[in-house]
Amino acid sequence: MTGRLIIISSPSGGGKGSLIKEVRSMLPDLGYSVSHTTRPQRFGEENGREYFFVTKEEFERRIGGGDFLEYANVHGNLYGTSFRESEKVFNTGRDLIVEVDVQGAIQISEKLPESISIFILPPSFEILKARLTARGTEGEAELRTRLRNAFNEVLEYEKFKYVIVNEDLGTAARQIASIVNAERQRLD
Repeated sequence: MTGRLIIISSPSGGGKGSLIKEVRSMLPDLGYSVSHTTRPQRFGEENGREYFFVTKEEFERRIGGGDFLEYANVHGNLYGTSFRESEKVFNTGRDLIVEVDVQGAIQISEKLPESISIFILPPSFEILKARLTARGTEGEAELRTRLRNAFNEVLEYEKFKYVIVNEDLGTAARQIASIVNAERQRLD
């Protein structure tokens, strides 16, 4: 691997996607790997931009073929980070930022301990619930499941190298950019 792997993880609704978009605007040389998922495509999403939307059978075929750096079942849907998509970025010599759930982040960190893992905490569970509710993409039962899982995911924060509280998007994005820039100056 020629570039650095930056892992961004949080409970659902923690702001991973928004933060990565903001950080990439600050660090335009930062590569991004689009993950695969079996979850239904949401309004406004584009296949290949937010995710590669695939069937469960296609995802399982890719698991069998060893295509994923990490994969996990999250809230009943499969998500995974493709080796091939990641290698495309690394082959250019750029650093790669990936957006993964907590299970996936731990898998990657175990396989690649040199990766830079950043856990995004919501300021409170009330704010997390408000963010999930405001997005309007989950029904009441799924919202309850995501909030219940969020509590357990937050307990995993100690397995990460860095923790950022996402109270203000701009501030949190600047903190992530600072971590990336500092890691780029590290003497290995």
